[in-house]
Amino acid sequence: METNELHRGRLIDHIQLVVRDLSASRSFYGAVLEVLGIPIGGEGNGFFWVDELFISSLDSEASTGALTGRHHLAFQAADEATVRAFYEAGLAHGGTDNGGPGERPYHPGYYAAFLFDPDGNNIEAVFHGAANRSAPSVKITF
Repeated sequence: METNELHRGRLIDHIQLVVRDLSASRSFYGAVLEVLGIPIGGEGNGFFWVDELFISSLDSEASTGALTGRHHLAFQAADEATVRAFYEAGLAHGGTDNGGPGERPYHPGYYAAFLFDPDGNNIEAVFHGAANRSAPSVKITF
């Protein structure tokens, strides 16, 4: 089955990861997301957030005292060069290899790299190939 159209931004409102070492996660996510052009949104007592992703320490009020299990998160990249930069930045800031940059068989043009973050989560950057987007992002104004 070939995918001709992808929709993003409709299913997930936000995700929280509870991590062992908030400082290590801040270093890793700060580096890989900077490469993707996504700034850290802010920080609080025992957590930081980036768009819909919230990362909390085990002792934060939001964690309820338990680490989250292993997750796979995939971030969209603007091009193949950005996927490669994501991979290198992640390796330099505490990530470990889980599949270097390259084309994958999921659909034509699927170019991705995979890293384990400091807690073992499988973090991916993917470029889906040349495509037209209906909008750069979903903007919600309150």
